[in-house]
Amino acid sequence: MSVVSLLRRTAAPKKALAGTAVAAATCGTLIAAAPAQAAPTAASSAQTVAKKMISDSAQYQCFSKIVEHESGWDVNATNASSGAYGLVQALPGSKMASAGSDWKTNPATQIEWGLDYMKDRYGSACGAWDFWQSNGWY
Repeated sequence: MSVVSLLRRTAAPKKALAGTAVAAATCGTLIAAAPAQAAPTAASSAQTVAKKMISDSAQYQCFSKIVEHESGWDVNATNASSGAYGLVQALPGSKMASAGSDWKTNPATQIEWGLDYMKDRYGSACGAWDFWQSNGWY
C-alpha cells in the first residue's frame, strides 16, 4: 500500500479508525484502546445486587432511598457516634451476622438482613421508608 493510498484511506471518515490502525502498525506505533467503560464502583455494585434481590420496583425504590440516606451505598459506612454499620446502618453492625458471616463486606448479606429487618419491623421496605420520612430514621 502506498503512502498516498494510506493517507486517502485514513482521510475517509468511515475508514478512519482502520486506516489509523494500519498507519500506526506501519510506523511501528502502539495504540492502546481505552476501556469501553470504567470499572463499576462499590456503590453501583451494591445497587446492582439490590436490584437483583428486590424484584418489586417500588420496594426497590423505597429500599434505595433509605440506603442512600443512611450510608450512600457504602458497605463499610460507620456512624462515628453510634457505631451503626453498613448499607442499612445496623446497630450494632454485628446483628447482620444472622444473615451471613461475611456481613462486614458483602452487600448481599447486608441487603438480606436489611430487608428482613424492614419486613419484620415495618411490613416492607416502603413501610420503613414511610417511617423514615416522618422520623428521619428507621
